[in-house]
Amino acid sequence: MKTAVIGFPRIGKNRELKFAAEKYFKGESSLGALFAEGKAQREYGLTVQKNAGIDFISSNDFSFYDGLLDTAVLFNVIPGRYRELGLNPTDTYFAMARGYQGEKGNVKALAMKKWFNTNYHYIVPEIEDNSFVSLNNTKIFDEYDEALSIGIKTKPVIAGPFTFLKLARFTGNKTAEDFADDLASEYSTLVAEFENKGAEWIQFDEPYLVKDLTAEDIELFKSLYEKILGARNTIKVLVQTYFGDVRDIYNDLVALDFDGIGLDFVEGKMTYGLIERNGFPDNKILFAGLVNGKNIWRNDYAKTLAKINSLERAGVKNIVISTSCSLLHVPYTTKSETKIDKDTLYHFAYAEEKLTELTDLAELTGIEGEYNIQSAECYRMNRRLFGERKGSYDEAVRNRVASIKDSDYTRLPAFDEREKIQKELLGLPVFPTTTIGSFPQTADVKEYRKDFRKGNISEDEYKSFVKSKIADCIKLQEEIGLDVLVHGEYERNDMVEYFGENLEGYVFTEKAWVQSYGTRCVKPPIIWGDVSRKNPITVEWSVFAKSCTDKPVKGMLTGPVTILNWSFPREDISLKESTLQIALAIRDEVLDLEKNGIGIIQIDEAALREKLPLRKSDWNRDYLDWAIPAFRLVASGVKPETQIHTHMCYSEFTDIIPAIDAMDADVITFEASRSDYQILDALKENNFKTEVGPGVYDIHSPRVPSVDEIYSALVIMRKKLDDSKLWVNPDCGLKTRGDKETKASLINLVEAAKKLRADEA
Repeated sequence: MKTAVIGFPRIGKNRELKFAAEKYFKGESSLGALFAEGKAQREYGLTVQKNAGIDFISSNDFSFYDGLLDTAVLFNVIPGRYRELGLNPTDTYFAMARGYQGEKGNVKALAMKKWFNTNYHYIVPEIEDNSFVSLNNTKIFDEYDEALSIGIKTKPVIAGPFTFLKLARFTGNKTAEDFADDLASEYSTLVAEFENKGAEWIQFDEPYLVKDLTAEDIELFKSLYEKILGARNTIKVLVQTYFGDVRDIYNDLVALDFDGIGLDFVEGKMTYGLIERNGFPDNKILFAGLVNGKNIWRNDYAKTLAKINSLERAGVKNIVISTSCSLLHVPYTTKSETKIDKDTLYHFAYAEEKLTELTDLAELTGIEGEYNIQSAECYRMNRRLFGERKGSYDEAVRNRVASIKDSDYTRLPAFDEREKIQKELLGLPVFPTTTIGSFPQTADVKEYRKDFRKGNISEDEYKSFVKSKIADCIKLQEEIGLDVLVHGEYERNDMVEYFGENLEGYVFTEKAWVQSYGTRCVKPPIIWGDVSRKNPITVEWSVFAKSCTDKPVKGMLTGPVTILNWSFPREDISLKESTLQIALAIRDEVLDLEKNGIGIIQIDEAALREKLPLRKSDWNRDYLDWAIPAFRLVASGVKPETQIHTHMCYSEFTDIIPAIDAMDADVITFEASRSDYQILDALKENNFKTEVGPGVYDIHSPRVPSVDEIYSALVIMRKKLDDSKLWVNPDCGLKTRGDKETKASLINLVEAAKKLRADEA
């Protein structure tokens, strides 16, 4: 049985590509140096897969920023405002991803959203009415040739036309159907080019097929591929899905002339049932996603082999063992971890270890007889691993979760009464200004943190430094004129990892970096056992910040759903139970902050939507019915005077606005600027009761928004929101920005708010 990998990580084991790109952005290195690093990372990934014995290796899974953005550029879908800058092709590409501010113009970046149910963010293609779809870029061909030059014949991979059209934003009157024929023609040209090159396979990624599909969606998909498949001759076409099952289109999918169909058996709840009930064509290859591409736990060989046997009994003749999705979502290798004890570490499989799992499983399927399979060394080691009890068990934590009462999920008094109390107590001006929490993590901050971790400086020295940064941050915010201040989060490496380090039940890694977007990488902690808080986490820093000013200061926490979603979760208990354990731990922190005089507490749920099922029929039963109450559990114990904030970013929230309102926070801030404030209509339509701060500028771009730009955004907001509900803030935390641009942007933000107040007066 052969093996396949949908895609491989690209940022570098030690984030080499990230640092190379950021040097280029700062003008500290050349384009040639950036391209050289990209080539080195591509060669590394290809070679690792070849040496592991993988049969179907992908090319074009590499990107300098984002794969969907690459696809847009490949097919000439470049909005006019970026063309008009007159930049070279690479800088035009980066302008689309990051925005541009310089001598040639000032434009915002394209919108950015979460990639289905992951923490990866993709750049949203923007199709204008006058967009001319044409194949005008050679990257996909160059990377195929590059792989050939080192002796590896790959299956080039690209986002499929259906998913591309469904995820794109149409800015004029035209729709996906208006561009479908032209796009199908260009994909057909792409296929023909690879036929000429002698490629044996091409992979079209169509993850949108696992979502709820309409009859029109299905017809669009069929019309696209009937044209593409009808134009090819010798090359084999694999349509690859992931993150769920294809229940709405299975029969149409297998009826089309694909040579291979990739299905997810990890997250696809109905995938096996679809095959069992409907069969699978003998003349097609099933690329079976059996090794989890999103989590880091070892594969249970016995269970996977049983699934393969079931597929064979269901009549599937041709099976390739594959990952469930791209390995982009896991770190490179456990070999980089030197501080986790070996017994614990062996429970984890990162990308390179998953390659071994694929080849182990392929080898085991070729062994005749149950006794011989059980005698194979890799199988025996795997069975021994799954015979062990992993993680830490805490009976007190489990008893506390079991003792939660329905009343613990309800905050009293009701929102309207709390709002009046808080407005009178805080005395804030109309359109109050604030930030989301973090301030720039400058080089000195990172250096002190590194020295403290290495033992080069004492805890007292480190704390003294952090407090000096907090004092400076408070002073800066007062000078700028912000109304509600933050302490800057200088003690935090990451909004989830930091809390994980201060909770029981977590395991921490050294180099388990995963790409979140562009050059932004995160190092998710691993939930190893039952979670609890033993000591206060943030109280000291918040209390110190409060002592530096007479203005209100927010205490800054990460919410339980986000902590879970941005960790590698356990698989031995439910996500709900794990989240409630975390919620109780953060609740303890909330109450300690309040006890110490912090009257505004922000509990960020940036990742609330991330594990929302992709099908609406599963939303409440499988997620919202416990995720929303988990947030309420965190905040329900505070006094009416304590104002609870939360924050959400870079997801599509318009369809779950009622659920967000049901979180019963007092203030919520949203990312809104990169999506052109589309969320405002949904807030108005749903009579959103919570006070709200739609982000007025994009912090993921280095550009500084003008006063007029922010003011114009606020004028739009006032048309949709009551003045008494509107807050003014950036769209996310400022940790990735520089000091100079941060100060300039916030000065303009405050000036825009003052201008709006003058209008209101």
